[in-house]
Amino acid sequence: MIFNKHKILEGQHAFLSASKYSWINYDERKLEEVYTNWRAAQIGTELHELAHKMINLGVKLPKTKKTLNMYVNDGIGFRMNTEVCLFYSENAFGTADTISFKNDILRIHDLKTGKSPVSIKQLEIYAALFCLEYNMNPNMLDIELRIYQSNEVIVKSPEANEIIYIMEKIIAFDKRINELKY
Repeated sequence: MIFNKHKILEGQHAFLSASKYSWINYDERKLEEVYTNWRAAQIGTELHELAHKMINLGVKLPKTKKTLNMYVNDGIGFRMNTEVCLFYSENAFGTADTISFKNDILRIHDLKTGKSPVSIKQLEIYAALFCLEYNMNPNMLDIELRIYQSNEVIVKSPEANEIIYIMEKIIAFDKRINELKY
């Protein structure tokens, strides 16, 4: 038999895929709920891509209390870099949505498009990864972390000891993971 070719679909996954077969047990209500969440995640990815492009191009949005507008305009205003990978090791790295480091001030902003509660811990980990990668002492920095979600901005300036604790944890856990690999 000669099988049909579907080149355009290679590398993609259908919502009703065989590899994620749990949908077979859904009723229509559960299907709608899961599909709505899946679609929201796709839209979130597209909004991140849009924000990334707008910040890089310097395209400001009208000044409103809308999440995307505040995030993009602050990213441009603070002259931030977008989608920056922060690397300590193969076991410990992550990509900050927007980041800048100028005059000993580290800023890290994160765009959240979902409705689930978020934690500033993710941004604290990015700050720790930054300090590890660039050999920075958190005691010598001012750090401002911001999460943009639901038309609000959550701002935190963590204490140096909070970032140092995470740095130490990354170092210790990375070492242990490497021991476990061998």
